[in-house]
Amino acid sequence: MKKFLIKIIPYFVAIIIVLAVLGSFADGNTDDNYMHFAVKKPQNIILGDSRGSQGVVPGVLKKKLSTQFDNFSLNIVESPYGPVYFKAIKRKLDPETKNGIFILTVSPWNLSASYGAKSEKDFPELKSPLNDMYFYDRSPNYEYLLKRYTRSWFKIYTERAEVERSNTFLHEDGWLEVNIDMHKDSVAARTHKKEIFYKDIAKNIDLSQERLKAFNEIINYLRTKGKVYLVRIPTSQSLTSLENQKYPHFSRLMKDVAHKQNVKFFDFSKDYNKYDYTDGNHMYKESSKKLTAQIADSIVFSRKY
Repeated sequence: MKKFLIKIIPYFVAIIIVLAVLGSFADGNTDDNYMHFAVKKPQNIILGDSRGSQGVVPGVLKKKLSTQFDNFSLNIVESPYGPVYFKAIKRKLDPETKNGIFILTVSPWNLSASYGAKSEKDFPELKSPLNDMYFYDRSPNYEYLLKRYTRSWFKIYTERAEVERSNTFLHEDGWLEVNIDMHKDSVAARTHKKEIFYKDIAKNIDLSQERLKAFNEIINYLRTKGKVYLVRIPTSQSLTSLENQKYPHFSRLMKDVAHKQNVKFFDFSKDYNKYDYTDGNHMYKESSKKLTAQIADSIVFSRKY
């Protein structure tokens, strides 16, 4: 047995070395989440779901506000507001933060839960990487790759951004850049599918008191670290109408939360005709830059009063 172990140890060492080298090539092409766990802990952060991940561009904020930002928005399944996200935010944020800027993108969907979710243990984000990751600032982050990367690690090397960027590329600052066919027929088809999707889930979900409680706790925590701003991102006219039918008082609710918490709420939902969308739900990247500039201008303006 001892001789057998002596013989196989070199093979194990060789495998570990190969995996370590392959993992070192992980980047924004690896998947849509890896870079969230492979950069320095930020002091200024953007939160939310996929609307926020695609719709708020840290680079634009940096130019406008003269400070670095990190977009820590994932998607509606993995980062809705709740205890899991709150735990992740505390691990993600630089503990030395004192004068941070925090942009919390809100929608009815990332504050809702299915009727079948009787308690937090039924929330889908329990399966999110946010719920089982410890290290948020390792590069390469082998913890993430071992736990979450299910493909061959040779793909990390062959599909790295240096060869060619993927259609969904996660920048180091957390912005998910999506490059997709924007021909009007393609956009219309994707929008139609998204409308059907949201009509279906609207039948089975409603605003969650557990999520709203966690949302307020997140605001309370971040207020001790800096300034908090709530932002409602626009969607296409058809999806906006659907949201307003299901949640007619959502903006009023956010205004009330902002008033009670003494933070600002910027509601851009009525400006849907000013922007282009890839699927009705997510902003096209050029519109994302335009909206982000308006968010930055709103922050600057609010500081005067």
